[in-house]
Amino acid sequence: MNYIGSKQSLLDFLETTIEEFTGYKEGDSFVFGDLFAGTGVVGQRYKEKGHSVISNDIQYYSYVLNKHYIENIPELDDSLLEYFNNLNPVKGFIYNNYCEGSGSGRNYFTNENGMKCDAVRIELERLYRAGEINDNLYFYYLASLINSIDKYANTASVYGAFLKHIKKPAQKEFILELLPVGNGNIGKVYNEDINELIKKVGGDVLYIDPPYNNRQYCSNYHVLETIAKYDTPKLRGVTGLRDETYQKSKYCSKRTVIDIFEDLIKNADFKYIILSYNNEGLMDLKTIKDIMSKYGEYDFFTKEYRRFKADRDENRTIAADITTEYLHCLRKI
Repeated sequence: MNYIGSKQSLLDFLETTIEEFTGYKEGDSFVFGDLFAGTGVVGQRYKEKGHSVISNDIQYYSYVLNKHYIENIPELDDSLLEYFNNLNPVKGFIYNNYCEGSGSGRNYFTNENGMKCDAVRIELERLYRAGEINDNLYFYYLASLINSIDKYANTASVYGAFLKHIKKPAQKEFILELLPVGNGNIGKVYNEDINELIKKVGGDVLYIDPPYNNRQYCSNYHVLETIAKYDTPKLRGVTGLRDETYQKSKYCSKRTVIDIFEDLIKNADFKYIILSYNNEGLMDLKTIKDIMSKYGEYDFFTKEYRRFKADRDENRTIAADITTEYLHCLRKI
């Protein structure tokens, strides 16, 4: 998925920095926390390296993705994939609220793709509730649906808005594709507020990648949240937003971010904490250094990378194409 804040392109930098700062070498085994997991690319890397991964995100679609990547070893069933891809289209919640011809005025998907998404989602839930598929297969196929339908979305990368006209990639016929099945230890995945969860978990290396500006993930990916939950929520506004009050992050507000960040660092029961934050964040370098230094030995590392392209699609004036990523590192005392 093309995801805001994805660290896919920075994985090698992250891995090298953690190795240098912690002293853990290839072959060492430790407990790795990825508690703002997003699409789970960082947790996946450390799972594949043989570490025990604790994953968390307050967004349910993220929880579903990570239930598959971190906690799941499903038995493959190609006949089930063929079955889903041959279902008759259904005019369900996605069609009625997010498709061009349904009367909602929202062009997130073509009519055909919205109806196919509904068909798969409804049948997947029916099979699960009837006990015909187990937890592993349920989350495997639900994660695959979320990942697949995103490729056909008529957006400029995020769901904060839809495009007026259906772009060419969104016109293609939706096909459910299965996500890869990873290797490594079976981890543990949570769907909780990180500042509450941090009081209940612990380990060796904690990686935190919080939102760094005022853009809320619950607004930018609300359609995927609805597909994941399929809870027929009451929608509001032109873009069909959910009631997202409980998911709004205090890390996205300059008024609250400093206190909530220090609360997290103070309560973290991990030997090492690695914070990923870029140079345009709500907290500046000095603020982060001052907070983290209270709790142990602090250092930081930097790397420049190209900006996430959706930034250009949000009616904001962007001066630079390059962003500097900071890895703030703390050895807790």
